[in-house]
Amino acid sequence: MAEAKKLICLECGQANRVPADKLSEKPKCGICGAGLITGKVAVIDAQTLGKAAKGDDVPLLVDFWAPWCGPCRQMAPQFEQAARQFGADVRLAKIDTQAHPKVAQTYRVQGIPAFVLFVKGREIARFAGVRPAAQLLAEVRAKLPRT
Repeated sequence: MAEAKKLICLECGQANRVPADKLSEKPKCGICGAGLITGKVAVIDAQTLGKAAKGDDVPLLVDFWAPWCGPCRQMAPQFEQAARQFGADVRLAKIDTQAHPKVAQTYRVQGIPAFVLFVKGREIARFAGVRPAAQLLAEVRAKLPRT
């Protein structure tokens, strides 16, 4: 039997177990039916971020941003492009630090846009500033543990 991966639904926050060999088949949340791996950037809140950062077995890259931030808006299409290219290897999410001001403090974000990579409950990398999707992909892949 295939190893199961734990994924937090980025819509409802529910934990799900998905066979590792089924991750590329667009699994859905058993509670709300939302896609668990969509190739899109999920917009999340502080509670969902806390659960997913600690509980996901699939790497999670989070963009800390704010709507008033010009570089954040400039980076948004590149982040969306990166989400499509990562497929089932890395899930991408973003959190609005203006709407959730305590999240920046909790995760020690001092400037935006900031990108934090979580793997199995630990922060393993941090990137800041605007960059092309290809550069972000390369930087993240370089930090992922070899399996």
